[in-house]
Amino acid sequence: MSKASANSQSPVQPRFGRLDLGLDQVADGIRRSADWLLGQQHPDGYWCGELEADVMLEADYIFMHVLLGTGDPGRMQRAVNEILRHQNEDGGWSLYPGGPSNINYGVKAYLALKLMGWSKDHPLMTKARAWILANGGVVECNTFTKIYLCSMGQYDYNAVPAVPPEIVLFPNWCYFNIYEISAWSRAILVPLSIIYAKKPFKKLAPEQGIDELFVGGRQNANLHLRWDTKRPVSWRNFFLFTDRMIHWFERVHIRPLRKVAIRKAEQWILEHFEKSDGLGAIYPAMLNAIVALRVLGYSESDPQVIRARDEFEKLGLDFPEGEPNYPTPTFRMQPCFSPVWDTAQVLSTLGDAGLSRTDPRMIKAADWLLSKEIRYKGDWSHKVKNVDASCWCFFFNNDHQPDVDDTGEVLLGLKSVDNPRERYQHEVSQRAIDWVFAMQCKSGGWASFDKDNTKKIFESIPFADHNAMIDPPTADITGRILEMLAQYGYTRRDPRVQRAMQFILREQESDGSWFGRWGVNYLYGTFLALRGLRAMDFDANEPAVQQAAEWIRMVQNTDGGWGETCGTYDNADLRGTGPSTPSQTAWALLGLLAANDTRSDSVAKGIRWLIERQKQDGSWDELVPGRNGESYYTGTGFPRVFYLGYHLYKQYFPLLALATYERAMTREEAESAA
Repeated sequence: MSKASANSQSPVQPRFGRLDLGLDQVADGIRRSADWLLGQQHPDGYWCGELEADVMLEADYIFMHVLLGTGDPGRMQRAVNEILRHQNEDGGWSLYPGGPSNINYGVKAYLALKLMGWSKDHPLMTKARAWILANGGVVECNTFTKIYLCSMGQYDYNAVPAVPPEIVLFPNWCYFNIYEISAWSRAILVPLSIIYAKKPFKKLAPEQGIDELFVGGRQNANLHLRWDTKRPVSWRNFFLFTDRMIHWFERVHIRPLRKVAIRKAEQWILEHFEKSDGLGAIYPAMLNAIVALRVLGYSESDPQVIRARDEFEKLGLDFPEGEPNYPTPTFRMQPCFSPVWDTAQVLSTLGDAGLSRTDPRMIKAADWLLSKEIRYKGDWSHKVKNVDASCWCFFFNNDHQPDVDDTGEVLLGLKSVDNPRERYQHEVSQRAIDWVFAMQCKSGGWASFDKDNTKKIFESIPFADHNAMIDPPTADITGRILEMLAQYGYTRRDPRVQRAMQFILREQESDGSWFGRWGVNYLYGTFLALRGLRAMDFDANEPAVQQAAEWIRMVQNTDGGWGETCGTYDNADLRGTGPSTPSQTAWALLGLLAANDTRSDSVAKGIRWLIERQKQDGSWDELVPGRNGESYYTGTGFPRVFYLGYHLYKQYFPLLALATYERAMTREEAESAA
């Protein structure tokens, strides 16, 4: 497994980083970590770790089943236990463990508990209500939350931002067509527009209502969105005026295209059910699709409803006997599955760790990835014409919405294997690279699901308050793509590569870091940007690289590790700060090693931090102290709105850091001996 040379059994000399431990210990950590990961491989060849998120998922799970009169009572009660597990001391619920309480989550969790029979006089409910009222009450919630409340009679449909299904009628050449908004928002909003148009209503018993969550009482609350008085002439006010007009037309029943729009939206949903594990293969879109079908008149026994519900319920993790870190029976939902992403990451990491390129387990993983190649022209093709599809999605199946990040990581993983089907794998890789280049944005960078999905005007639409309407190019994805392209022989002499490098350099922050869109946060963005530049032989002595390395060293924690909280998306001044975690410590080390820093005390302390915290079985933990077995979230769904805990991040990224360090030290030893 290890590439360490035989003479590395003695302690590493000071010039190799003042580790005070030998490369044999690093090699042993690599071996144990790789063995642990190989033990997690599915018989079919893939890896798929749990993807953890917040209590919104359990709250919405209860909401949907109560609204539709469905659901397993035992699961729903265990979902209540999961909600209670995450309640904060102040009575609210957070977007991520250890974060501040959030109004949307507080209201949703409170409603879910009442729907399950909890009294408002229960001490935990009293505590939750006090926090919600102190922070503005129900009216401060976002559009998605308010529409769900409307269906239970707890808010006024006339007061929520309109999500008219007519949005699906705009042609592709129109500035406001649905393919100009992000892929995930598209999948969420199309079924939500049907829900909004049909306006389902379930009458609750008085004791189940949440009138007590309106400051001053519901009858006195101003439910409508407020105008921007500081900037009377603004896109927000324009869209608010348009929203009021839409509501007025609905009240007087002037909706000439409503039936056509609903049919088109329904058709869009049904088409996107095909070649996908549920709509968008993501939780909120899948939930909205189930409700949309039911309000359209589909019965519980309809095959489309059965299929949609089955895919939705597969996301659940049921623990009737509890878990090792939390013995109370619980049930929680995952936002989606991540098999392609995890498999590609593990495959490329094991390759870096020295596992044989012909190992049957590596070949099996590569073949599984090859079987998941998407040749269907999905949503992306509305903006990228005349390009063959050859790409991958994040999930088990979702041919409509592959993404550049997964495709790049899959190509990196495949490069770690000598496949007996060498010619076939080569052909797949080359056409996938062609697809990646076709998806390059005008700025030179790459986004996730779409090309040039950058119209910020969409963020001013009233129903866009979930902060995820566009999909701009990012430094983290662009860095990964540069690393991949270098593996396939592309150099900075290629003008497309040069444009990507210039994009990364333009995106650098003044302190030397890079923003991380898909991981938390600046540590993630910085390590990927540096690895991309290093792969393309960008000089490590350049100021951009040295400034980034100095920033990483500067934000190292006193314990030798690195960490960064999701709160850095709300306050950039906190960048690089947070409790040390294995995944983020690994990112920092990978960034420093990419900057050619192999000898600093920062690297030595970081490696020691990983080795000392590795468990005997080769794995690492990222548990939050005193939080009932919760893990730190280091993955990003939507900045400031939704975060993720990838359970395998804390395993394969530390292995990648140790393997990269060992390779660098072995190379330096060889050079020193020479």
